[in-house]
Amino acid sequence: MDIVRVAIVDDQPLIRTGLRTMLEHGPGMEIVGEADNGEKGVDLVRRHHPDVVLMDIRMPVLDGIEAARRITADPTLGAVRLVMLTTFDLDDYVYAAIRAGASGFLLKDARPEDIISAVRVVAAGDALLAPSVTRRLMEELATRPVTAPAPPPELSALTEREREVLALVGRGLSNAEIAERLYVSPATAKTHVSHIMTKVYARDRAQLVVLAYESGLVRPGM
Repeated sequence: MDIVRVAIVDDQPLIRTGLRTMLEHGPGMEIVGEADNGEKGVDLVRRHHPDVVLMDIRMPVLDGIEAARRITADPTLGAVRLVMLTTFDLDDYVYAAIRAGASGFLLKDARPEDIISAVRVVAAGDALLAPSVTRRLMEELATRPVTAPAPPPELSALTEREREVLALVGRGLSNAEIAERLYVSPATAKTHVSHIMTKVYARDRAQLVVLAYESGLVRPGM
């Protein structure tokens, strides 16, 4: 089993201690460090290059969303995955955090086995978006003013079928549902999604949802 290296960034000492204790009891987990604000968190990540960062959203000095932006903007940290920690399912932060490069959300009171599983899921390169969070993200995008945006240049690299798959991802369909809709195998659907992520430089599936809406491939009410 590969070792997953984790950094914890949260301004509450009890939360950091609890997360550390939970993760240290998980097989194949290594805590590389802790920080109590976003600025220190960015420095920590730059020093240790963890696989996964558990990042609080609300922190002093520098909040988690701005810290996430700085991390994802650093080309040397492209392999780092970010999971935002929340006390509640905070609608206002979902869109901003995904745009900042977060791979998912985790409630601070989640069960230990769920936290360990979440870290492994994100370390493997998958997005960690509960259906409720995906729904809120899509609702947020759907309520934004309808404009006619210029297609991002990355879309020109996609085939017609890949654009079709991207639109279905944007509507919240799973790989299995995409496969059923397009009469292809789940493996083929997964391959299409992987190719799309590579071509548009998306860190994970959550960013594909945003791209599908912002490019006009999916419109409110579709």
